[in-house]
Amino acid sequence: MGCSCFFEMEVKMFETLQSETKYQGKAFSVRKDEVRMPHGGTAKLDVVEHSGAVTIFPIDADGNVWFVRQYRHAADGEVLELPAGTLDEGEDPLTCARREIQEEIGMKAGEMQKLGEFFLAPGYSTEYMYLYLATGLSPSVLPGDEDEFLSVERVHITKVLEMAWENDLQDAKSLAGLMLALPYLDILSDEIE
Repeated sequence: MGCSCFFEMEVKMFETLQSETKYQGKAFSVRKDEVRMPHGGTAKLDVVEHSGAVTIFPIDADGNVWFVRQYRHAADGEVLELPAGTLDEGEDPLTCARREIQEEIGMKAGEMQKLGEFFLAPGYSTEYMYLYLATGLSPSVLPGDEDEFLSVERVHITKVLEMAWENDLQDAKSLAGLMLALPYLDILSDEIE
């Protein structure tokens, strides 16, 4: 018979005993925490501290989703992804989303609707993402970041779905954006029968 000691154990909260910043970079910092676990033992955990970010799901009147393709060093190549950007300290996410869509795809949105928010990688990062649906697109360019080299690509929503199902869209925030945008897009009714 298996041990039922887990169920009898009093549930205790995790407690951070010590925290030390090990690295401070431009986009994030890394800290090492010593944490007391519910069973009484301790563990050393590495945490990437990030100020948060936004992702925008821009779709035009023709059903095209606007993406950026850019080199991502950690992925060792170019990645197709929805426009996104890091929040400045204390910045409102909607303000950031409006700026980023202009910087990255040269468009502004007549309407921005919040679709959701989520942790990007809660196993090791504090990065929290805010996702917006952008419609009513019109040209409006802001200068981009000088360390970003990207190209803009428009892909019809039916092709985007195909790309996701065939593993050709590999950016997690873009996949999450697609999933959260689907209920707002009524062009799919004939495609999913």
